[in-house]
Amino acid sequence: MSKNKPELDRNDEPENGSMANDMAEMKQLGKQMDKLRTNEELEDDKKQPDPVQYKEKDKE
Repeated sequence: MSKNKPELDRNDEPENGSMANDMAEMKQLGKQMDKLRTNEELEDDKKQPDPVQYKEKDKE
């Protein structure tokens, strides 16, 4: 592991709805988000993407 990359403790459970505690954690979370695959990439790997949270007609 690199000394520049802080690692989160596996047993550490943040409070529900909590935000990043510091800039280092925010940068780490941003890097994780950059690596997230799109729904199309998941489907190409024969995996099911997250379900749709809402439909346009439900917004009204």
